[in-house]
Order: sequence, then C-alpha cells, then structure tokens
Amino acid sequence: MRITHLFILLNFLIFCGCKPSKRHLIKIEGKQIAITDSLTSNPEIEAFVKPYRDNIEKDLDSVLAFSADTYTKNDGDFNTALGNFMADAVYEEANPIFNKRTGIDIDMVLLNHGGIRSILPKGKVTKRTAFQLMPFENSIVIVALKGKQANKLVEYLSRAKRAHPVSKLQLILDQDFNISKAKINNKNIVEGHTYYVATNDYLYNGGDGMSFFKPNDSVYVLNYKIRNALIDHFKRKDTIAPLRDNRFIQEN
Repeated sequence: MRITHLFILLNFLIFCGCKPSKRHLIKIEGKQIAITDSLTSNPEIEAFVKPYRDNIEKDLDSVLAFSADTYTKNDGDFNTALGNFMADAVYEEANPIFNKRTGIDIDMVLLNHGGIRSILPKGKVTKRTAFQLMPFENSIVIVALKGKQANKLVEYLSRAKRAHPVSKLQLILDQDFNISKAKINNKNIVEGHTYYVATNDYLYNGGDGMSFFKPNDSVYVLNYKIRNALIDHFKRKDTIAPLRDNRFIQEN
C-alpha cells in the first residue's frame, strides 16, 4: 500500500511539472566571543592536562649549554654573530648526515635574516631557547647548484643588503655594493662546477625572493629541522660564543 501511494505521489509531481526547490546559502551570521579572564577553566580538564604540561615545561627548560653574551641578529649590516652561529650550526650538524648518505660534503649554507626570531640571551641555553630562535617548522634541504646559479645567489646577497646568515661563503662588496670577491670554501666560483648548498625548505621554494634554487641538478631532503639542528648543536657545545667575522662584509 505504501509503495502504491509513493508511486501515485511521484506521478502527480511529474504530471504537475513540480520540481524540488533549490536552496542557496545567502549569508552566514555569527558573533565574536572574546576570551577573557571571565572564562573559567574546567578543573577536570586542567587536572588531566597538568602532568603533560609539566613534563613539556621541564623538557623545554632543560639546560643544554651556556651563552657567553647576548647576541642579536641586528649587530651587523652584513654578518652577525648570531647569524654566523646559526649557519655554522646547520653546517656542522647537517654535513655528517649528508656525507654519510651521499659521500658528498656540503659546500656552503644560506639561511635568511628574517628566520631568526629571537635573541640568544646571555646565560643558560635551553631547548626553549631553540624554539624561540626558530619557532618555524623549517627543515634543512641540500640543493645541487651549478656555478652559474651560485653566482646568482651571491648577486642576490649583494643586492639584498641584509645580514642573511651564510657559512663557507666569503662575499666582499665594494662601496657601491658590487662584488669584489666571492669564494665558496675558499675557492673562486666555477660556472660548470656543482655546489651543494644547504638551506631551508622555505627558501628553496622561493621564500624571500630567492628564485635561484630552481631549476637545479638535484635536491636532498634530510628530514632534519633547523630547530633540531640547533638543539643538537647546543648539546655538543659547552659554551656558545659566536663572533662577527669577514665572511660577508663591505669594504670601506
């Protein structure tokens, strides 16, 4: 009986030319609920979370090394002690991994000035310090570049006029920001030679306008975060005391 009624109803709708109405979303309305001190926490949830929070806080505050002074990314026009430290740390921690996998050494490191998000304060250095310096999830990649692209890399640095951290590269500019000297691993750049440049995945994908990483001969993903490289480096070093040097300078 029910099937017969349904059949009659369908035929009636078809006969009448009726069509199901289409509904369209016209607008969405809502209101902002401010998070203030008036919102009380749930004691049961707080009690559940507390052991995990305490464990994380304890881990973050574990002391790894000692910083001899306070270092900032703004203490130099072209190279800074903090930037030098971070680029050198990436080289020292990533090169053994890369060499073990490929039998090849990293030729140089290039990071970005904006990627340094904190000072390195004098005193105890902890895991929390590494998270403050590098809160992003950027990972280390090694890009195989021909000398022609390596020249584009140094040209970019000469125009950028910022203290982008580098390691194993010496770049000297004249008073007009022209390149007076550019050496990778103490050798002149040769156009046909392949250079293995360590950087982060953000820059590899064109961040900060660094388009010279593509195309390339090959790219190696280490699955190794820069922050983890810093933590490993802190663990290996008793005292952190980086210096400004002549790796990237402008002549007077």
